[in-house]
Amino acid sequence: MKIITTLSSAVLALAVAGTSQASSHREAPFVAELPKADATDFYAFRSYEPDREGFVTLIANYNPLQDPYGGPNYFSLSRDTLYEIHVDNTGDAVEDLTFQFRFSDKLGGENNTGITLNVGGIDVAVPLKNVGGVTAADSSALNYHESYTVTTVTGDRRTGTKNTATNVVGGASVFAKPYDNVGEKTFGTSYDAYADSFVHSVKLAGCPAGSDIGKVFVGQRKDSFAVNLGEIFDLVNTNPLGGVDDETNDLADKNVTTLALEVPIECLTGGNENGIIGAWTTASMSQVRVLDPTPKALVTQVSSGAWTQVSRLGMPLVNEVVIGLPDKNLFNASEPKDDGQFIDYVTNPTLPALIQALYPSAPAPTNFPRNDLVAAFLTGLEGINKDGSVGEMIRLNTSIAVTLKADQSNFGVAGGDAAGFPNGRRPGDDVVDAELRVAMGLLCHLELGLCEPTDALAGLAPITDGVEQRADQFDNSFPYVTTPISGSPN
Repeated sequence: MKIITTLSSAVLALAVAGTSQASSHREAPFVAELPKADATDFYAFRSYEPDREGFVTLIANYNPLQDPYGGPNYFSLSRDTLYEIHVDNTGDAVEDLTFQFRFSDKLGGENNTGITLNVGGIDVAVPLKNVGGVTAADSSALNYHESYTVTTVTGDRRTGTKNTATNVVGGASVFAKPYDNVGEKTFGTSYDAYADSFVHSVKLAGCPAGSDIGKVFVGQRKDSFAVNLGEIFDLVNTNPLGGVDDETNDLADKNVTTLALEVPIECLTGGNENGIIGAWTTASMSQVRVLDPTPKALVTQVSSGAWTQVSRLGMPLVNEVVIGLPDKNLFNASEPKDDGQFIDYVTNPTLPALIQALYPSAPAPTNFPRNDLVAAFLTGLEGINKDGSVGEMIRLNTSIAVTLKADQSNFGVAGGDAAGFPNGRRPGDDVVDAELRVAMGLLCHLELGLCEPTDALAGLAPITDGVEQRADQFDNSFPYVTTPISGSPN
């Protein structure tokens, strides 16, 4: 299938995300109180690691803005949170397949009661999470261990059929998670090798036989997004017409926690004819939490009641700069099928008006309602990833061929690379610049029948946040996102 035939069809692909900007760190008032449940970035793309083109990689990053030196407790995930990646393969904005991650933790030492030192004849528990060097072969000095399970749910996320994933090696249903990169005295220079030992081959029970073996990795990674975060949210305190890589990436010294899953394409598509899936990630917590006034070891509360969604992420930065402050918590609790309730934020977006107020030389588009963004935001693109559904999520056409890392355009489809954003999202896709330009009316300057050039006088402006994202900033193999920054690099 010929995906790109003209400049118009290439640039049209940017419209899927025309109402957002970037990553999703602390994007709503309530989830800002719950960093362990805060999704920061979500990626869905056909695996471009050599010989893995039959797979899709799904990456959900959580727990934002981690300082590498953030000890002594660092950045575990929550035993009281349900982390999920949802896939719609029937074009109705409702999940058909869900991957659920649940976490547990325990102390080190004998009987998991904590490592102790004999001090003056008394065994006393140490205050640190490790007391010596740690390697892939020897973790006996670790005083804290995290693990997780993966469950596949077919149908409704709460009432569907559940199957427990298992490790291909040994058949265990519990997977180990690596300790964060606390520093080189703990790991030497071998954190890469240590973390690599936690990439597990997984049998995804519930997927069709022959398409049920994938990979899973959960652990700390370097933050995969690049943006001048401080300036953007200081009333866009930057030059939007400056160089594409002239500003400071404020996330360059931060880590995140990654949930990465590589799944055979057939498992995700369910054998649908068009090969298109929609995907998003969520985090949910129990409705009732009771704090224990006398906490015991790692258990500080009792949770009960129905799972209640507190975080949601599909396309990047929708909640930050599209959804109004009164509805940010509601958006995080909602599902794609119900996105009609937020339609005014798309038809009459405030972001272009804010840019015009700050930069009068960049007038906002005047075509209201913004039907160009309605089509882009809610449906996908004809001939690329339109699936018939209406709802905000990442849409990926798995029938479009993989582009190898060296050949990827960071502008994705608009750069002639149909395997990239907004046909899914890869780590190296520079979604910020692409989305800013479309939000200011780029599509009005194309013969698409959506709006006219006179509706968007700044539609051809080369707007940028000044921080570039490229494929060469990432690895060429699963899980693609790179080694976390060391907390003590000496």
